[in-house]
Amino acid sequence: MRMVTHVVCWKLKDRSRENAERVRERLLTMQGRLPMLKSLEVGVDVIRSGRSFDVVLIARFDSLDDLNAYQVHPYHQEIAAFMGTVVEQAVAVDYEG
Repeated sequence: MRMVTHVVCWKLKDRSRENAERVRERLLTMQGRLPMLKSLEVGVDVIRSGRSFDVVLIARFDSLDDLNAYQVHPYHQEIAAFMGTVVEQAVAVDYEG
């Protein structure tokens, strides 16, 4: 079975470094709370160019079923609701490999 990687990039309404760090810390609270989440990495952009996104999340799962379970997990839903209040734009890619 091939691992599934879920990548999300966000541009924040408040694009300050301090706000991006706060968002990063909030996203990292998912680690250890969602059993299907095999690994989680969250980074804050350091280049800060016009085309840059502010925060990236890279999550890995054993299967598409685990990714789907993550999407509907109550704690992930809480985080997604929070992100909806602070995000201006988001893009995502999910791939197997």
